[in-house]
Amino acid sequence: MDSLIDFINRAVEAGVDMIQIRERDLSAHRLFRLADKAAEIARLKGARVLVNDRADVAASVEAGVHLTTRSIPADVVRRAFGAKMLIGASTHSLDEAKAAEQGGADFIVYGPVFETDSKRIYGPPVGVGELETVASHIQIPVLALGGISLENFRQVLDAGAAGVAAISLFVKADDISSIVETIKSYGRQ
Repeated sequence: MDSLIDFINRAVEAGVDMIQIRERDLSAHRLFRLADKAAEIARLKGARVLVNDRADVAASVEAGVHLTTRSIPADVVRRAFGAKMLIGASTHSLDEAKAAEQGGADFIVYGPVFETDSKRIYGPPVGVGELETVASHIQIPVLALGGISLENFRQVLDAGAAGVAAISLFVKADDISSIVETIKSYGRQ
């Protein structure tokens, strides 16, 4: 857990706005301890933490929750935990995006946009065109996910994505700060 906390600290120091905790194998107690420490680190830099699937753990550490397509619906979380909880939802189609928005999600993560090993189980990439369609049909922010790199992030921002969500792009980086600055400076243009 120490190496994950160290990475989270480096990521928020570099300017990453949101950190998603996806540790499915942890007990509720260990997940709480990790999320609590991560949220404490993030708050110091104005970043947010999202806990995958566990709205109860997220609420207990004043974090947000990230819902997958197999999670309880956003409207149930919203009713149970109120308007203050940040809710993100993974989506893979326009219908899922609309359902998340109507259910009260604050933003969606849409993809996989490009080919990536970690998202292959969801089928072929949706592509930049579908991302653009989704972004133009809903009002909440859309974060692009799946195969995002320094070579292609501009395509998703140009297609209407409010930002990017990535694992490999940041985990494999020698200098997270320069990646974050490159992406954020393009988004400000």
